[in-house]
Amino acid sequence: MKILLHICCANCAIFPIEKIREEGSEVTGYFFNPNIHPYREYRRRLDCLKEYSEKIGLSVIYRDEYLLEEFLKNVSHRHQDRCKYCYVLRLDATAREAKERGFDRFSTTLLQSTHQDHGMIKEAGERAAKEIGIPFHYEDFRKGWRKGLEISKGMELYRQQYCGCIYSEKERFMGAKPIKSDSSELK
Repeated sequence: MKILLHICCANCAIFPIEKIREEGSEVTGYFFNPNIHPYREYRRRLDCLKEYSEKIGLSVIYRDEYLLEEFLKNVSHRHQDRCKYCYVLRLDATAREAKERGFDRFSTTLLQSTHQDHGMIKEAGERAAKEIGIPFHYEDFRKGWRKGLEISKGMELYRQQYCGCIYSEKERFMGAKPIKSDSSELK
């Protein structure tokens, strides 16, 4: 089985890659994260993934597009739904890439984070699978969060302090809690 794995950052990729490989599947990474702000943060995450992927022999498809203006245009009038938009944007792109390149399935390292809306991610992946016509590999990778954290510390990988968007950066410094949105409609 060949799986295209959307990667938000190297830290979140550690356990999912290990688990997928242990299950006997071939995994290729896919970096597309137009939500990350500021640009310096975007570059740090991208460069860290490049460093990590070289160390573990992971092939990665880099869609290195910093589309901050497009991201903001689509969430500024509905910032309470920004996570939903962000998940849909990245998982749709991953599903399209996977189908175009002949992968058997697609997945995401977002399923590893204990800080993301797991149900909303799963829903976005399943919707993309149905609409684009390629199966979504769902697995709750959160059980490996601690292991991935320890490995990333041992490898001295850059560890970010927020999900990446301008809103989460604000919440990081101001202590505001994210606004949960209704995930029933993803677009």
